[in-house]
Amino acid sequence: MSFRSLDDADVTGKRVLVRVDLNVPIADGKVTDTTRIEEVGPTIVELTQKGAKVILLSHLNRPKGRDPKQSLRPVAAEVARIVKRPVAFAEDCVGPKAESAVAAMKNGEILCLENTRFHPEEEKNDKEFAKKLAALGDIFVEEAFSAAHREHASIAGIVTVSNLPAYPGRAMRAELNALARAFEHPEHPVAAIVGGAKISTKLELLGHLLHKVETLIIGGGMANTFLAVQGKAIGKSLCETDLISNARDILAKAKSLGREIVLPVDAVVAQKFAAHVPTRVISVDAVGPTEMMLDIGPRSIERVISVLARTKTLVWNGPFGAFEVEPFDNGTIEVAEAVAELTQAGKLISFAGGGDTVAALNVAGVTGRLTHVSTAGGAFLESLEGKTLPGVEVLLVSKTHGATRK
Repeated sequence: MSFRSLDDADVTGKRVLVRVDLNVPIADGKVTDTTRIEEVGPTIVELTQKGAKVILLSHLNRPKGRDPKQSLRPVAAEVARIVKRPVAFAEDCVGPKAESAVAAMKNGEILCLENTRFHPEEEKNDKEFAKKLAALGDIFVEEAFSAAHREHASIAGIVTVSNLPAYPGRAMRAELNALARAFEHPEHPVAAIVGGAKISTKLELLGHLLHKVETLIIGGGMANTFLAVQGKAIGKSLCETDLISNARDILAKAKSLGREIVLPVDAVVAQKFAAHVPTRVISVDAVGPTEMMLDIGPRSIERVISVLARTKTLVWNGPFGAFEVEPFDNGTIEVAEAVAELTQAGKLISFAGGGDTVAALNVAGVTGRLTHVSTAGGAFLESLEGKTLPGVEVLLVSKTHGATRK
């Protein structure tokens, strides 16, 4: 895929619409997690330093109409604190209030427009609404990879209905480069870790990965369904019995393609899912009828790490166990530490993403030691499934809309 470079954009004196993802958690009127703001901060600062009039577009939560509790005003204040520059705020994202706020801007200034989802036309990707957004700018910069799987007006429609030249921002470009490095031209052998609770949410992912990787490591609750296919007694462990046939098909497909499937060989089990309950480590062949498998055991950890030691590129989505509760975080933490050590030693190129995955890596304290960690959830997952995201597609230079025009 080919994209324009922000390095080639002349933004001085231009109104630059930057679609960011400021959908951040807020409690008592204050932002409690600034990760997404920090990710796009460098692009905002760069544009202001080049003399652009920087206009921020974003959604926040899922408001039903105009809801003051879902206003981006407190988020704009947090953006100002992080970029160390004043950020003006407009009480709407289209119409007279937005237009007058944009018209009053000087070069190098930043303006945050109100929540795009205050207008139902945003999620409907309404053409007229998209045209109103586009009319506020001269250039469009997509810097919201985490929302790029949404075919909404401020993400995709704004480019397709206008002549705005479109560019990926710095954080967006980093995500795209990481995905390309993982799948378009990876160093082989390639392995993928797919964990989490359910197969149902990752059927497409598993099927797609079998064509991309040499080894597929399956963990978390979803591994139980595969163990059930193999005739293992899994006790009261989470199992999607209605997807047994799907799991069987995946195993058969892996065999036909010559792919290696790595499943747990031992597990940490308990009678109930709670913190610090009595546990025991047993073979997956010896799970009792009232026991639940809640994490992988030491032999499984060793096996996963041995696979990683002969792997050049790793893609990771989903934890190995119920990492939110001790002691069921051990498997994920030990594997994460091994991934980090191999990456730091230059022996492994590691990519990870998805909400639970990032949370687990944070628990392990290794987030900054992997090659690339994506905070995107649905967008990262759909990318791994081989889908072209609407917010990425509008940036492709091969398209005939405004993003291709000089």
